[in-house]
Amino acid sequence: MIDDESVLQGVVSRSDLLKVFLRNDEELTVEVRQEVIDRLFPLSADHIRVEVTEGVVTLTGWVDDPRLVPVAERLARAVEGVVDVRCHLSARLGAE
Repeated sequence: MIDDESVLQGVVSRSDLLKVFLRNDEELTVEVRQEVIDRLFPLSADHIRVEVTEGVVTLTGWVDDPRLVPVAERLARAVEGVVDVRCHLSARLGAE
């Protein structure tokens, strides 16, 4: 920001602009759990942990169908307010 005399008064960062679009971590956790994990992995949802910190979703645990892991990552990333996704889901031993 520049004042009337063209002197720099401050800087607006990208994160400052994005804050109006961000949702709180608890809301994001609930939505990712309900809309992504519970729907994609109904049989192994109890074995998946969803954590959100400052808009970054971390998925950890095991799933029965490893082919759905990239789908879960993409769907979680598409939730409005999610900044990034760290996916640490693995296939359960003996799963496909």
